[in-house]
Amino acid sequence: MIEKTNAVPGDYVEVHLTKLIYEGVLLEAPEIEKGTVLLKLDSGYNIGFNKKDILKIVVMKKAKEKEEGKIEIKKDNEKPTIALVITGGTIASILNPKTGGVHALQKPEDFFKFYPELFNKVNVRVENPFMKMSEDMDSKDWQKLAKVVVELLNDSNIQGVVITHGTDTLHYTSSALSFFIRDLNKPVVLTYSQRSIDRASSDANLNLQCAAIVAISDIAEISLVGHTSSNDDSCYAMPGTKVRKLHTSRRDAFKVVNAKPFAKISIDKTEGKNGKFFQSISPVGEIERISDWNLRNKRKAKLDSKFEEKIALVKIYPGQNPDILDYYAKNKYKGIVLELTGLGQAPTKKARNSWTQKLKEVQKKGIIICAVSQCIYGRVDALVYSNGREILETGVIYLEDMLAETALVKLGWVLGHEEWAKNKKIVKEKMLTNFAGELNNRLEE
Repeated sequence: MIEKTNAVPGDYVEVHLTKLIYEGVLLEAPEIEKGTVLLKLDSGYNIGFNKKDILKIVVMKKAKEKEEGKIEIKKDNEKPTIALVITGGTIASILNPKTGGVHALQKPEDFFKFYPELFNKVNVRVENPFMKMSEDMDSKDWQKLAKVVVELLNDSNIQGVVITHGTDTLHYTSSALSFFIRDLNKPVVLTYSQRSIDRASSDANLNLQCAAIVAISDIAEISLVGHTSSNDDSCYAMPGTKVRKLHTSRRDAFKVVNAKPFAKISIDKTEGKNGKFFQSISPVGEIERISDWNLRNKRKAKLDSKFEEKIALVKIYPGQNPDILDYYAKNKYKGIVLELTGLGQAPTKKARNSWTQKLKEVQKKGIIICAVSQCIYGRVDALVYSNGREILETGVIYLEDMLAETALVKLGWVLGHEEWAKNKKIVKEKMLTNFAGELNNRLEE
């Protein structure tokens, strides 16, 4: 029966087994799975069947044979204009019905087709500097992105910038832009989705609309915009240096750590908490202030994207041999961020593998060592326990409440400035200078 079906990849079908019937989009099976029928279920998950177990396949709806006519996007002079910088990620991808994989949206027409609500709120100018999975990105990509963004910020026709990005390393990029862009004059908003637009539970549309609202507001910050909860009703605008991905799949995966969001964004004009909204952006939505932010201004944004790539992030664990630091010394690394336990501890005198002497040795070779906590919340304090005091006395720089990912990016940025990097006192001063909200004297839940 399976050989007689007229179903082709992309068709919506029923797969009949002996006792069960499954519905979904028929996918093209890879060469190594030619004895298998693949189906994308309505839930978004794929399932495979052995051809021998299938009684029949019934086509419920044929795949579209032709592309739809060209979409004309008209600019409305009554609407503000934002720049949409596409770098990749789930939010800029849609299902390929033949393969079950995704392919990137790159043209304005593609975005208009899947995100018409965005175009109802603002005019959109699309920029596409590169397309990468976020786990494949590195400092060269951050530098390229920062250059594009600075040029857009200094374009008088652009109200603000929205960047679509994969989730896995989004907080690294938001930190990098926070340091690379000086004298910020307009909003720069990074946003994402955990689930692709073809899934009913997608968070893409709301995140993108909320991002656009922030982009035309007066929040002149590098912020990350995403769901406030698993519900599909509002988003937070979160500081780029104080945010972290804390869940692998939830729609509200990103949370602010040791600080507060800038604002809560609603796309509908309804009265919010306590009836107090900071800013109404009629008719596109409303913004509820949660904490202070820098205001939109007339300065010219500047690019400062110097970066030292010879840096590392090392997590301390029980019994760890400190000789790992010899690898970094041998390969001429310039800086290391240590994720210490608790308030800032590492194995010392009483440990079988004490780190004290090795830390002294590698710092004498010129490597800058900084310390943050493995704990998500709170700050390091070397003075509470004797072990911490011992580590501090080796010369390690304790970075208060800075997040590990932010610390790594900042260390690379600081060491990228040769005039700073040649003097450890200056490096320490810069690492403990609050350039972009990365340090917070008063911790928030």
